[in-house]
Amino acid sequence: MCLSPDAEPSSSDFDCLVFIGRFQPPHLGHLAVIDEALKRAQQVIVLVGSAWQARSLRNPWHFDERRRMLRSAFDAADNARLEIVPLLDALYNNDVWVRDVQRKVRDIATPRHARLPRIGLIGASRGQSSYYLALFPQWESVSVPMVEGISASQIRERLFRSSSAATDYVSTGASHDLPPGVVDSLKDFLDTEAFEQRVEEQGLLEQYRQAWAQAPYSPVFVTVCAVVVQSGHVLLVKRTAAPGKGLYALPGGFINPQERLLDACLRELRERVRLKVPEPVLKGSLRGQRLFDEPHRSWRGRTLAEAFYFALRPEQQLPQLKPVKGGDHARWVPLADLEPDALFEDHFFIIQNFLGLPADFGGP
Repeated sequence: MCLSPDAEPSSSDFDCLVFIGRFQPPHLGHLAVIDEALKRAQQVIVLVGSAWQARSLRNPWHFDERRRMLRSAFDAADNARLEIVPLLDALYNNDVWVRDVQRKVRDIATPRHARLPRIGLIGASRGQSSYYLALFPQWESVSVPMVEGISASQIRERLFRSSSAATDYVSTGASHDLPPGVVDSLKDFLDTEAFEQRVEEQGLLEQYRQAWAQAPYSPVFVTVCAVVVQSGHVLLVKRTAAPGKGLYALPGGFINPQERLLDACLRELRERVRLKVPEPVLKGSLRGQRLFDEPHRSWRGRTLAEAFYFALRPEQQLPQLKPVKGGDHARWVPLADLEPDALFEDHFFIIQNFLGLPADFGGP
C-alpha cells in the first residue's frame, strides 16, 4: 500500500514510520522526508546506514556526528518522537541487512492500545530510498517526492575540492542545501584533520579521473586481496599513505597483465608483506575465493576485488613477517580486535564473508 503524501492524516496514520539513509550529510531533502513522517506517525525511526565505517570520501562523518546534525534540525517536541539509531552495512548479504533492520524496528516500535503497531517505511520516490521500499513488503510504504537540486554526493565534492572552496560553500551557498545546524557542524568540521584528509583524497581522485579522461569508456580496475588466518589472527597491513592513512587493510593489489588471479595474490603476499610461508603450503591452505563487486566499494571508482581465503594450520608461533622498506606495516591482528571503522573500504565485510563475524555492532 502506498499513501499519497497529500492525503489528510487522521490523528496519526501510523504508529511508526521508518526512514533509512546514510545522511552524508543530512540535507533539506532528508528533512522533507522526516517532516512528512512526523506528520503521519506518532514515532519516527531514522536508521543511519554506514555506521561504524571508517571515514572516507563517501562516508566522511561518523554516526554520532550525523545524529547530532539530524537532531539540530528539530525542536525538542519533534526530537522526543525521533529515534535515531545506527545501522551497519552488510554489503554482500542483503538478507543479513534486512534482518538487522527488522530487528531494530521490532525492538523500538511502540504499540498502542495493546495491539501490534502499524509500521510504514517512508522514503523519497526515486533513488536508493525507493529500493529500500521494495525490501519490506510486510510494512506499508509512503513515498515522498524528492527535493530537486540537492545531492549529498555533490555537497561532498564541493566541500572537499579544496579548503578555500569549502569555506566559500559553508559561508554562502550551503544554506540552499542544508539546515542551519548542519551548516554550523560543517564549519567546525573544516578545522579538523579528518577534513584535511578528505581534501587530500579528493585530490588523488581527481588525478585518477584526469588520467582516464580520454578513455572511450569508464575504467574498471581489477585487484586481488588475501584473507590469511591462523590461530585466531588475520594478516593485515596498516596503510601509511592516503587514501585510508592509518587504517588496516587486507594485503593485495593490482594484477599484472599476464598474471592469473591466484598468482597475483601469492605475489602480493610475497612482495608486500614477505610472509614466511612456502607457496605450496599457502596453496594447500586455500579454503575459498569470491569476487567482491559492490559498485561503491573503492574510492578510485569501479574496482573489482577477487579475495582468496587461506586458513593456515594452527601453530603456537605465528608466521614471521619481514618489513618492506617504504611499504605498509604488516601485522597479525586478533580477530577479537577487528572493528569496521578501523578497516579500509569494504575489507571488514570481505573478512566477514569468509569468517562469519557478527554483523550487528550496536544497540537497537
